[in-house]
Formats: sequence, C-alpha cells, structure tokens
Amino acid sequence: MPLSSRLTICFVNILLGVSLLEGGVRLGADRLFEPPYFGWIKGKRVGLITNQTGVNSRLQNVSDLLADNQDVELAAVFGPEHGFSGALQAGQKISSQGTVYSLYGNTRAPTESMLKNLDLLLFDLQDVGARFYTYISTMFLSMQAASQKGIPFIVLDRPNPISGLPVEGPVLEAGFESFVGIHPLPVRYGLTSGELAQMLNVEASLAVDLRIVPVEGWNRDQWYDQLNLEWISPSPNIPTLDTATVYPGTCLIEGTNLSEGRGTTRPFELLGAPWLEAKKLADSLNELALPGVHFRFQTFTPTFSKYQDMLCQGVQLHVTDRRLFQPISSVLYLLSEVLKLHPSQLTFRQESFDRLAGNSWIRQALVGGKPIPELVNRWQQELDRFKQKRIKYLLYP
Repeated sequence: MPLSSRLTICFVNILLGVSLLEGGVRLGADRLFEPPYFGWIKGKRVGLITNQTGVNSRLQNVSDLLADNQDVELAAVFGPEHGFSGALQAGQKISSQGTVYSLYGNTRAPTESMLKNLDLLLFDLQDVGARFYTYISTMFLSMQAASQKGIPFIVLDRPNPISGLPVEGPVLEAGFESFVGIHPLPVRYGLTSGELAQMLNVEASLAVDLRIVPVEGWNRDQWYDQLNLEWISPSPNIPTLDTATVYPGTCLIEGTNLSEGRGTTRPFELLGAPWLEAKKLADSLNELALPGVHFRFQTFTPTFSKYQDMLCQGVQLHVTDRRLFQPISSVLYLLSEVLKLHPSQLTFRQESFDRLAGNSWIRQALVGGKPIPELVNRWQQELDRFKQKRIKYLLYP
C-alpha cells in the first residue's frame, strides 16, 4: 500500500477515535484493560455475558479484545434473550453452541457445567432502564449462579440511556415475580446495571463477590444522546433512544389486545388496532395535556406480531419534553381512554399484563374505571421507600 494511503487511513482512524471519545465519557468496557481492573481478570478463565452492545466507545467488541489478549482466556460466552448477536425476536428460544451458551433456552441461568472451567463471570450488556427488560433478570440469575460457584461477578458498567434521575411506576409486589420482574423494583428504577447489581447483591442476599468497573464522566441527569457514544440497538424492537424513552410505559400494551407496534419501524411508539377509533383517542388524550407528550393519529400495518398484515388505526407517541414525560402514567391514561371508547373490545391478557405491571390491582382499577391519579397515589408510598433505599447504591452524581 502506498505511504500516502497508509497515512490517510491513519488520519481517519485518529479522527474516528477523537470523535467517539469526545465528551469525556468512558465505559466500563473502555477501562477494563487498565489498572486496577485488568488485575481482576489477568491470568483468569473468563465467562463473558454479552451481546452486540458489548463494545467500547471505539466500537470494538469486548469479546474480540478478550479473545485477542494473551494474558486472559475467554473460556465461554453467554448470550441473553435475542441471542449473542441480538438478532432474534422477543421470546424466541436459543440453543447453546459449543462454549457459546444461551441463557434464553433450556436455562436462563448459567448451570454448574457451564461454569466448571471458569474463574469469573464478566457482564457487559446495555440495559434500557425498565424492570421488565430481561437483561437485568439475566444479570440477577447469573450473579446468583456465580455466588453458588464461589467466583467473582464483574459488571462493566454503562449509562442508563434514559437518564438515572426519574423513578416511576409501581414497585413489583410479592407473588408477581417472573423473568420480566425478578425483584421488587419500580418499572423505571433510575439505576445503571452496576448500581442495580449492588442493590440486588445486598437486598436479595446474593452474597456474590461483586466488582464494578464504573463509567467515567457520566452524570445521572444525562441521556444517551448527550454522550459521545453510538447507539446500538440492545434488541430488535428497541431501535432508537426514542423507543427506549417510551418503552417503560408502552411495554404494558403487550398485555392487551392492542398492537404495541411490533412489526413496524416504530415499535412501542405506535399503538393501535383495526377496531380503534384512533382519531377520537388522540383528541381525548391531547385534551388531558399530559406532561411532555403529544398523541398523533397514525395508521400502520404490522408485518408480524399482533394484527399482522392488517391496517391498524392508531396513535404515535411524540415525546415533546422527555424530562417531564411520565411514560407509565401516560399509558395508563391511554388505556383508560380506550376503555371509555371501546369497553367491550379492549381486553387484557390478564397474566401477561399483571406480570408487566407487577401486580393485579392496576388492571382491576382500570377495568373498574378508577381515576388514574388514584392509581399513581396508590403506588407512591412504596415508590418513595424505594427512592430512599436506592441512595446508598448510587455510583454517579
């Protein structure tokens, strides 16, 4: 290759590095190979829990960096829901292949045989900040397995993409635990994975040797698009930060016979059904002047999932001020208005909705026509207790 070409490539790489690092935020994945953190893994047989989001701020895969490092043995890789590549749709079971193990197939936790040749587990997944997003359940169960095996569990921390300040929604009640609700958390808990791991380790008495490689330069009031980081879809139906912003509320639509927009280019932002009087719905919701959101009439045709290949009458949520927007209560208002328009056509998938809500009383209150402020007031006391509890686990200002 001519010298001029090599210099051009070098210059481009330098510019890329500068552009990706500008802003000062360094992920746990950026800091892993520096002291003191590299000492935690040097000479060890590492099991890495990750997917396509497991990259540093230069978009280098942590799995590749570990595999190429002569001082570390990458002995196993574990993939969560959607797989190691992140390509599979929600709920699709995945088989293990060799030492690439699936944690969303025959088991959702690393088994004794999977861990037998490992000295530690390393966790690097981009969470979205909602209780029912299953990566935090994978983290919980993997911490539990590491504790039973007696090996360290290391979290490469990442920012909460929808900021770490707002905390909203009902706290999961006893008896409603599931893979979409692994611990008593509110729907939106306002923690990073590392902070949450600290909380789970203590509050759930996991007693694992937990170590966090923290993010450097992140403040908890920052959203993902305010950072020097490229957005990588954590799963097929969270394609953008806009999606992640509404997801803590609109995921509840999965527990109804409304489409949550799967099979469109705007999943969780488009909501509707063929039978919905969507123009009336948009008008009634906008009359409520809910903070930070506007509802716009929009038809759509899902290519898969609910109402596949059927024209749906729907609304799109446009977040006009994300710092004021309250996703959970906004969606409860939406369901309340749909019930007024279509009391016999809107149905709840009872078990699914209650798992997502973390209780049964929200569904019962909606069907009973209770005012939404009454529902919010009912969960507020428990939410306030959670806010107070989480303070001692915060790592970032």
